[in-house]
Amino acid sequence: MTCWYEGPLAAFDTETTGVDVETDRIVSAAVVVQDAPGTRPRVTRWLVNPGVPVPEAATAVHGLTEEHLQRNGRWPAPVMHEIAEELAEHAAMHRPLVVMNAPFDLTLLDRELRRHRASALDRWFEASPLLVLDPRVLDKHLDRYRKGRRTLTDLCAHYEVSLEGAHDAGADALASLELVRALGRRFAARLERLTPAELHTLQTTWHAAQARGLQAWFTRSGTPETVSQDWPLRPELPTAA
Repeated sequence: MTCWYEGPLAAFDTETTGVDVETDRIVSAAVVVQDAPGTRPRVTRWLVNPGVPVPEAATAVHGLTEEHLQRNGRWPAPVMHEIAEELAEHAAMHRPLVVMNAPFDLTLLDRELRRHRASALDRWFEASPLLVLDPRVLDKHLDRYRKGRRTLTDLCAHYEVSLEGAHDAGADALASLELVRALGRRFAARLERLTPAELHTLQTTWHAAQARGLQAWFTRSGTPETVSQDWPLRPELPTAA
């Protein structure tokens, strides 16, 4: 029987105006689908005119200028609906969705849906739950004592996964998908007997423990930062934009 990490996977990634899920906006997104390792991936892309200024610091990361997005991007409302529909289709097929640092991308999508469609992301998964695989959470649990950063670029280097054109939503989504396959093979003895649904549940616990550890470190170092334990989606805040 084919292990989940050798079977069909989808991956989702966004590029944004910044790093605050409550106030920043999606400027591009991509979903990548691969039926099996080595097969040609199918990529769906969206370019969004966010309707707000795009900071130069964000453009420096992903290369998308405010002028380019105004000229070529679509309005957010139909795009967010299409993305949610796409993710719901994969959930209905029980196809796992790879999302690197899922609480960022999925929460941002949720806020955009609330902002432009008056609807929460969870609504799309009432019939079939989303099965998320987060390479950041998986790696931190499976190799927890390894020193060093765990960004997508760092993880790809560590697991020898190709990442060409970093900070392009399609490139990052494909690299995240390949990264999960590499993690599955590296830690096959610990992962191959688990189903994606079981892994989704376990990652909720693992992420919470990781967040508590990071919060304790921030407290000891005097850093005034709060780390959310929620995964893969943070609850709505009353002050959300």
